[in-house]
Amino acid sequence: MQSGNRSHMTGFTLIELMIVVVVIAILAAVAYPNYQDQVRKSRRGEAKAVLAETSQLLERHRTVNNTYAGAANLPTQSPNNAGSTARYQIGVQANATTFTVTATPLGGQASDTCGLLTIQHTGRKLSAGPLAECW
Repeated sequence: MQSGNRSHMTGFTLIELMIVVVVIAILAAVAYPNYQDQVRKSRRGEAKAVLAETSQLLERHRTVNNTYAGAANLPTQSPNNAGSTARYQIGVQANATTFTVTATPLGGQASDTCGLLTIQHTGRKLSAGPLAECW
């Protein structure tokens, strides 16, 4: 039986819907930059692994040839998987007794606070940002 009185309606009002939209926008504005920072940190970790690998390859070359110069098949990018998008360019400067391996950020990774990452033959690690955070 229906009564003619419809005093109780269900559903959302436009004001309630707009409040939900504003809350979601605020959460997204806070969460997205944090997400981007974590992605950059993860990519930095990959670059540090490639720097360590390159350093080890140079040490192995020196063990066999008594020089760092002339080492072949060194990584040129990070990640160094075939077909992956380069996030860091890997550069090597080596002579008979020393080497410096540098990871230069590319693209979106360039906004990372750590910037250029470097490792030297002595094991010394350098970065544009705070060393404790970057390494």
